[in-house]
This record gives sequence, structure tokens and C-alpha cells, in this order.
Amino acid sequence: MAVRPWLDRCPTFTRRRSVAKLETVIKEAIARGARRQVRVVVTPLRREVVRLRKKVTDLQATVTTLRWSANGWKRLMEAAPAIPQVSEADAKAARLSPRLIASLRRRLGLSQVALARLVGVSAPAVAHWEAGASTPTGQNRVNVVALRRVGKREVKELLARRVKETVSRKGRTRKRPARRPRKGLKR
Repeated sequence: MAVRPWLDRCPTFTRRRSVAKLETVIKEAIARGARRQVRVVVTPLRREVVRLRKKVTDLQATVTTLRWSANGWKRLMEAAPAIPQVSEADAKAARLSPRLIASLRRRLGLSQVALARLVGVSAPAVAHWEAGASTPTGQNRVNVVALRRVGKREVKELLARRVKETVSRKGRTRKRPARRPRKGLKR
């Protein structure tokens, strides 16, 4: 401790210490000023970033809602029949003979299976209609009468849509795991 008072009196040591102290004081003042300047610039930017994040969140919610709505409309449009709607009264008043059903099928270039798929019945039902063994009734009659107003192009589109629907339904069914072959029993 005796050395210390002597060092304090030494002019060279005191100058070095005061210069070092002055240097740290200046550095701290510059850092404070810089922080203040940065804060002045950054604070409005932070507020803007927060505002923009909220805006992006709102827009994402809006986009999600619009996607749901678009998917709903898409499903509705795909589910909507391409066959023109016919009233029950028009369907009852329409004449449907076996020859008319066969000529309709030939005009549209359809097989009995394809016509059955369009109307929503089995192929043997169409064969029975054409043979005169039975006649379409109810919604089937409405569908057959509506097919009179459709051309080949619309029928192809409708059939393609129906095939897609059946393929997508088949894809939804869960397949059973393959059975393991039994090991042979020793006798």
C-alpha cells in the first residue's frame, strides 16, 4: 500500500490513468449517443413490423377462409349435374318408349352400361327398359328425359366426371392387409 501513494503522485502514471479513463468516458458517451440514435430510428420500425405482422395474420386468415369457400364452390360445381333440370310434370308428360330410349342411347353414342351410369341405375335396368319389360320411374325417368336435351360433348364430360367420382370413392375404401399364408400342418 505504500507504493500506491507514490504511484498516484507519479505524473506519467496519472496521465496514463486519466487518458484511459477519459478514453472509456468518451467511448461510453459515444455508445450512449449511438444507442439513442439507433433507438430513435428503430422504435418506429419495430412498431411498423408489429403492425405488418398483424396485417399478415389477418390476410392469412382471409386467404384460408377464401380457400375453404373456393373448395366448397368447386365441390358444388363438380356435384352439380351437367344434365339440364327437368320438372316432375315435364318428366311425366314426356313419352318414353323402348325405341326412344334405344335411339337416345345411340344418338349419344352410349353403351347400356354408360347410360346406366349416367342415369344412376344398373345396366340390366337399361336393358329391361329397351326390351319393354319395364319403364323408368321417379328420378330415373327425370334423368332419362333430361338426357334428351344433352349433346355428345356434355355426355362425355359427365361420364368423365362420374368415372372420377367412382375412382375417388374406391380410393377411400380401406384395404385389408394381405393374409399371411398358413404354415403347412405336419401330419
